[in-house]
Amino acid sequence: MRKGQKFSKVRRLEAIRGELTGADEVIVEQLARKFDVSSMTIHRDLELLESEGDVIRTHGGATSAKRLTFEFTFRDKRNKNCERKRLIARRAIEHIKDGQVIVLDTGTTTLAIAQKLNGNRKIKLITTSLAIVSELQFSPDVEVVLLGGFLRGGSPDMHGPLTEQNIEQFRTDIAFMGADAIDNFGNTYTNDLRVVGLDRKMARNANKVIVVADSSKFGKSAMCKVFGPKEYDLIITDSQADRKIVKHLNERGISVEIMS
Repeated sequence: MRKGQKFSKVRRLEAIRGELTGADEVIVEQLARKFDVSSMTIHRDLELLESEGDVIRTHGGATSAKRLTFEFTFRDKRNKNCERKRLIARRAIEHIKDGQVIVLDTGTTTLAIAQKLNGNRKIKLITTSLAIVSELQFSPDVEVVLLGGFLRGGSPDMHGPLTEQNIEQFRTDIAFMGADAIDNFGNTYTNDLRVVGLDRKMARNANKVIVVADSSKFGKSAMCKVFGPKEYDLIITDSQADRKIVKHLNERGISVEIMS
């Protein structure tokens, strides 16, 4: 903004929204100086933006409502059943040998596998998850390939036709795939239609497919079927899995490893 230039209220509100796309937080005093208005004017602007659901007021400023909501949502998912996920991850990395190429699907259980891999295996890893890349960015023994594409709204992951095209360039030893639900017949599901095609291509290009899912996912279905029981090799879960369901899966020829 040039010195002496005045913003209308509408333009100022839009500019504040723009500031929040590139910053964790905006500060009232800084905005007041930037737009050459009083602090009280900025407070009123933030009150209006808060009423419209665009910002959440903080002490001395505001943060993006969408960003904060996303951070809390992802943190809640990550913390839910976290001990079960750590046990599953511990078993999962026992299937990995040094020098292998593996795929980690998106999700908080596969993120737990990434945490266990850090410093424990010398591998090449392919993923669409920005969270997994962040976890492993300083791991000297893990060579990470992030598949490009569109950023999936509401999730720190890539998806879309470019991502699907990229995964087809790779052959992998193991694909670790998450699931939002696993029914009594061994079908796996996701609630997000956008990742179905990508998940199937990840599995198709892997020598071995392992589904990792905590016990809360069993005996359920979700919007989109991803795999039938003949399209993966193994399920790894925790000791709280319903024994009747596990027995039924075993009787159908589905291997289930239970961690305790």
